[in-house]
Amino acid sequence: MLKIALPKGRIAKETLNAFSQIFGGSFEFEDRKLKLVKDDFEFLMVRNQDIDTYVMGGAADLGVVGLDVLEEHGSDVLRLLDLDLGHCKVCVGTIGGEQIDYNKTSELRVATSLDNITQKYFSAKAVPVKIIHLYGSVELAPLVNLADCIVDIVETGDTMRQNGLAPCEEIMKSSAYLIANKLSFVSKKAEILEIYSKLEALIKARN
Repeated sequence: MLKIALPKGRIAKETLNAFSQIFGGSFEFEDRKLKLVKDDFEFLMVRNQDIDTYVMGGAADLGVVGLDVLEEHGSDVLRLLDLDLGHCKVCVGTIGGEQIDYNKTSELRVATSLDNITQKYFSAKAVPVKIIHLYGSVELAPLVNLADCIVDIVETGDTMRQNGLAPCEEIMKSSAYLIANKLSFVSKKAEILEIYSKLEALIKARN
């Protein structure tokens, strides 16, 4: 039996819908349950930021998680397939979308929950930064002068706009990836490659 960790929300629904299409039948979690067992699959409903931990630890053979999470965590997993779901961007945001004048600051204060992506991005630009780690509501930080800018995930941009901010630089694009535990890929290679092939064919047909 293959164990597959899915993030809560829209991506989980879209992934289960894909499994319904390629294997037939209905794949749906019952209300508030975190496990779904059907045929040769066991799906686990997991917080998005924890998906790669479950896969790396062997609690799940496969997982579906955003590329931004993989980059932030430096996850030691196999990235098998871009599922073309959950598209978003990681952007630098400022009040009004104003461009940052890097020549006028000795240290840029950046509010974010994506510490590693942020540090890597600004280090590549040779810009000294002070990272202010926040778990949420990062848009508030520049408004109260806690930070000069933010680095955050942007889907529609509505949250930034409603708080007077806008993206000024794009760091990376992200979408949901199918990932695998390295040992599972060896011990359950045939089953995993079957899923890979069917999902890849579905994505090509959809596009």
